[in-house]
Amino acid sequence: MIFSRKRADAGRHTRDERATEVLDEGASAPALVRGPYDISEVDDDVQRLDLGSLHIPAVAEVEVRVQADPQGVIQQVVLVHGDNALQLGVFAAPRSEGIWDEVREEIRQSLLRDGAAAQEVEGEYGPELHAQVRTPDGPTNLRFVGVDGPRWMVRGVFQGPVATDPAGAGPLAECLDGLVVDRGQEAKPVREPLPLRLPREIADQADAEGGDSSAASEPRQV
Repeated sequence: MIFSRKRADAGRHTRDERATEVLDEGASAPALVRGPYDISEVDDDVQRLDLGSLHIPAVAEVEVRVQADPQGVIQQVVLVHGDNALQLGVFAAPRSEGIWDEVREEIRQSLLRDGAAAQEVEGEYGPELHAQVRTPDGPTNLRFVGVDGPRWMVRGVFQGPVATDPAGAGPLAECLDGLVVDRGQEAKPVREPLPLRLPREIADQADAEGGDSSAASEPRQV
């Protein structure tokens, strides 16, 4: 199932503690946020695709590709823009601390066991991993980023030229910056994937078309 967004993101309105703009008078004003947001932090009119735990902003020329089972439960979410892709995952985390540091080290160890080179780099979202893996199509570069939120963690995996050139992320970075997480109040084991589902009207449409909700031409799953 592919959702193609042809409208530009309407903008973001939450303040960001991580970035400020210094004014000529010497004062500093908080800049607009670089998400993802928690749903409790959002009060805007941005159009987003509601996939349950993830609400993905509509950004011009970005396709949202999902793979779902016959019940409409989503197994994979990939955003595609040109030759670049961003695979998204969202996981439960404890109330007291983030989990990206531990998850990042586990990813690094897993890559090393598979014979892939992995390098930790300080990026725009904090510490991230850059790796090159072997695939049937040849070497593939990956860039893993993580954002800890209140009782959740979002993991993003950039693929394509943007994996080695973060400055070229453009619309995909805009999607990540405008992402909203709806964690819910239910207790969940730490690191358990938060539930993702097709919107009801789209699931009904898929059923009417024969129940095929798989994405076409998916980037490598990691």
